[in-house]
Amino acid sequence: MCAAFRLLFVIVLVITSTGPASARRKKGHASPPAVHKRSDAEIEAATQLQVFLDRANFSPGKLDGHYSDFTLKALALYRQSRGEPVAPRPSKADTAPDLNGIDVARVGPVFIQYTVTEADLQNIGPLPNGVPEKAKLKRLPYHDAGEEIAEKFHCDEKFLGELNPGKNGGALKPGDQVRVPNVEPFELGAVKDLKPGSEIAPEVANDIPDEPEQKPDATGEPATAAKMSVKVDVKTNMLGVFEGDKIIAAYPVTVGSTQTATPIGEWKVRGVAKLPTFRWDERMLKRGERSKNFHMLPPGPNSPVGVVWIALNKRGIGIHGTDDPNTIGQAVSHGCIRLANWDVVRLAGKVKAGVLVSVH
Repeated sequence: MCAAFRLLFVIVLVITSTGPASARRKKGHASPPAVHKRSDAEIEAATQLQVFLDRANFSPGKLDGHYSDFTLKALALYRQSRGEPVAPRPSKADTAPDLNGIDVARVGPVFIQYTVTEADLQNIGPLPNGVPEKAKLKRLPYHDAGEEIAEKFHCDEKFLGELNPGKNGGALKPGDQVRVPNVEPFELGAVKDLKPGSEIAPEVANDIPDEPEQKPDATGEPATAAKMSVKVDVKTNMLGVFEGDKIIAAYPVTVGSTQTATPIGEWKVRGVAKLPTFRWDERMLKRGERSKNFHMLPPGPNSPVGVVWIALNKRGIGIHGTDDPNTIGQAVSHGCIRLANWDVVRLAGKVKAGVLVSVH
């Protein structure tokens, strides 16, 4: 891993882990500190920064109107991409960071009105909890319109409810208007038309066989090698996209647990599978051991691997979407690298076969 990359992510790790000491002496049964109720202006200011970063392809993850850890990490990486010094982390949680030199107001209105359409409701359907029952379906759709609209606008579902009091996501119907963050919408129907640099057949995502080593071309480099690379930092849970030594995009991720760790090392992208089928094997997921007791789960936004699988040259390991964006950075995967669906689609449009993926 190049020195610039190490320095880049060390800076992010430091600014997101430092702050005032939280240890306090216990004095009887002290009352918990009062929770600060944020004003509408504070919520809008935090969302404005999140929208700005999302549009710049330095994703803060789900938009929730807070100065979250991923928002601050994305801001630090955005500044690094511009060759700017990284400002210290605010001393208090959920406090506005230093935005000197960053014109967040250029995003225009922070919130816009969206009208629910008939097409939205076509992506909704019954979704059982059990894996065997899910395997019997033809697709894994959204639970309700609220879940779909939240994902369409890269938004926390609870936050969508706060923006639209009295409007139950399950009761939304065509013609209803909802207030949403002003981001580029994620369109589920457009996934099939995604033009990645290298596409593979929509086969079973985690069952694509290993690929033989590619032969070098006349320059001595693999024929599909490119200046672009992907670097995943398992400590900060951030994935960076690089052109040479310059970071051009960043996305929050979830990596594997100690038991089913994401493999550290240097890998390559094999290709991109859109709306893949997923082989659900409990022993494989929990122990990393393949068994004969498995279920084939159909594609859809509520597939465990989301709507896109970016295959690496290691069987069973890929970069993929998720059925629950709330888990990004909060829970561990089963060895893969997991992104929100809207982020993995953007990443898939940037990579092609042969792109190096460094996991450290």
